[in-house]
Amino acid sequence: MRTAFIEALCTAAEQDESIWLLSGDLGYSVLERFANQFPDRYVNVGVAEQNLAGIAAGLALSGRIVFIYSIANFPVMRCLEQIRNDICYHQLNVKIVAVGGGQAYGSAGYSHHAIEDLAVMRALPGMTVVAPGDPVETRLATAALAHYPGPGYLRLGKAQEPVVHATVPEFTIGRAITLRTGTDLTLISTGGILSVAHATAEHLAAEGISVRLLSLHTLAPLDVAAIQQCARETKTIITVEEHRLCGGLGSAVAEVLAEMGSPVRLRRVAVQDQTLTVVGGQPYLRNLSRLSVDGLLAAIHENG
Repeated sequence: MRTAFIEALCTAAEQDESIWLLSGDLGYSVLERFANQFPDRYVNVGVAEQNLAGIAAGLALSGRIVFIYSIANFPVMRCLEQIRNDICYHQLNVKIVAVGGGQAYGSAGYSHHAIEDLAVMRALPGMTVVAPGDPVETRLATAALAHYPGPGYLRLGKAQEPVVHATVPEFTIGRAITLRTGTDLTLISTGGILSVAHATAEHLAAEGISVRLLSLHTLAPLDVAAIQQCARETKTIITVEEHRLCGGLGSAVAEVLAEMGSPVRLRRVAVQDQTLTVVGGQPYLRNLSRLSVDGLLAAIHENG
């Protein structure tokens, strides 16, 4: 996803001289392409995330479109006050890019995990929250966010995420992508866990279960109509996210279902709190929370 992001950003910057990129002293082997191609529009602020957000706000106030890039939770938690007060309050064109969403930096431990970020960012006023599911969606999301007005949050994986989309889908911020249709149950995924949801849907289809699969890449603004349609046309909805249970995709879907008074069954599969102190690789950590194909299949069959 990192490579897809920087390629798309460079393409956008070639067409628009107002696009800048700021880094928090990381992204080596990734951001050099932008820095070399647009040296006057790239700034390494250093390990100072509050300054990163503040400088971005200043540049945006002077007419720039600014992307700020850092690892996982650092561009969110360490400078949340600046994002809230400087960026959101003034509705500035600053796009916060968090690389390593979920538990992608698994072995670095909880300090490097971004598993509350979606809840935090979707609560901020005017913040567009996008978590693409694979490199294809990442390219499309980056291009779309570059000229989408106001603050934005782009949650990426780390590297080597599999491509899920065989063809380039239509991509619109705030509109879910339907990867397959079905009438028995709906799998709704956000972020880099899409490949697991897709593989799970293939297994269920082989069992004769009619599965609908949605990539809900945008959590704010939320595609309420797509969720409502799934509730009317399928019997069960399963949400899948590499994020804590509270405040993310599952919570957003639950809010829609509650407000429409839907009787559809909902099961939320997310990062479990008891895994937060565990250190290990991303596949290992995902498996502890049933965020693997086998784990997700077991959770679905338990739900009936």
